[in-house]
Order: sequence, then structure tokens, then C-alpha cells
Amino acid sequence: MSHILVVDDEPALLRTLRINLQARHYSVLTAGTGQEALDSVGQAPPEAVVLDLGLPDFDGVDVIRGVRSTLDVPIIVLSGRADTEEKIRALDAGADDYVTKPFVMDELFARLRAILRRPVTTEPAPPPRIGPHVIDLAAATVTGPDGTVRLTPTEWKILALLMANPGRLVPGRQILAEVWGPEAEGNGNYLRVYLSAMRRKLEADPARPRHLITEPGIGYRYQP
Repeated sequence: MSHILVVDDEPALLRTLRINLQARHYSVLTAGTGQEALDSVGQAPPEAVVLDLGLPDFDGVDVIRGVRSTLDVPIIVLSGRADTEEKIRALDAGADDYVTKPFVMDELFARLRAILRRPVTTEPAPPPRIGPHVIDLAAATVTGPDGTVRLTPTEWKILALLMANPGRLVPGRQILAEVWGPEAEGNGNYLRVYLSAMRRKLEADPARPRHLITEPGIGYRYQP
């Protein structure tokens, strides 16, 4: 019996999918927010994820990255966003398939059966680190030599985006758009303030960061 995690903020759709999955002999857990989804992945790793992008707390693309940082399991996006750019964003982040709402239930289950036939590994990847700090994106925890380090929800969103692209430059405009929305793309001061706070919490020498790097005028980079 395959264990499936379904993530959507529409209770009626969650209920419908759960009933249909159970009728086909799947084990089902549901989540209505991105944080619930990441918590569920950390506690009971699924064999596949069916995920809506329009969640109330996180962009679904960030949830894809959070799942991908922990597990290599199939992810089907089930979304009302039909434009090509959204599909490309989701697939580039690590989704395996993209189904647009409204959808035909039999087609969704055919796609689910297909991706479950692919060989995957569910062994957790080693947790990423910033110096002595162990980062658990699924559980949203940072553990350092002196115990737990608290990050704000916005700091978590920024960190998840950077850690999804280890060693690669993430343009500042992209971070602003994904964390605050497209209207914030010109407000680079937001990022300067948040990155400064994150370095004080996580870097051994905040004035000379080794892991949360600024590329002046361009963007930011997480250096493992």
C-alpha cells in the first residue's frame, strides 16, 4: 500500500482526493498548508506527493524545494495555475508532473500510477549545514552548539530558496518576487536587512560570512 501526501487548501478537494485514493487502496495523509506538508514529510515520509501551488502560507514551489531537500519522491503538482511560466517554475524546482485544475480523476490516478512505477530512493539526504548549525528544512529547525536557533517565517522562506540552489547565485529580484511578491522586486533593502539578521544568527563571523554570501548588485548565494 503506497503512502501518499495530498497538499491543498481546499477542504472539499482534500476530502474528495482522500476518499478516491483510499478507494484505490492508497494510504493517505492530507495537509492544508505548506508548513503542515513539510512537517508531515519529516514525520512520515510519503512515497508520492500531490501538491497545490496556491497555499496560504508558502508558495508551493518552495514546498517542492523543501521536500526535495529531504526526500527523492515523486511530486505531482495539482494547480489552477495554467500558464506556462508557472509550470516551468514548478518542474524546475523538482516536480515530476503537472496537472491543471479542473482535472479528470482517472487521469490524475493514471499519472500517479506511472510515477510510482519509477525507481526512487526514500533515504533522507544528510541535513545541510551553515558552519556548526544543522538545518532541517522539513521540520523548520536550526540546531547549533548552543541549542535551537529561532528564525522568522520570512527568514525561513529566504533560507529555503537559497538552500535549494547550493553554490548557485540566486538573483535578488527573484528572492524578492518569491518571498514578498512581484511588486517588491525593487526593494533590495528588504533583503539586506533580513540577510544581516540571518548572518548574526548563523554565521561565526557575520561581518565575514562564509555561507550566506552577497554578490553586490546581483543577488545572494548559499555556499555549503
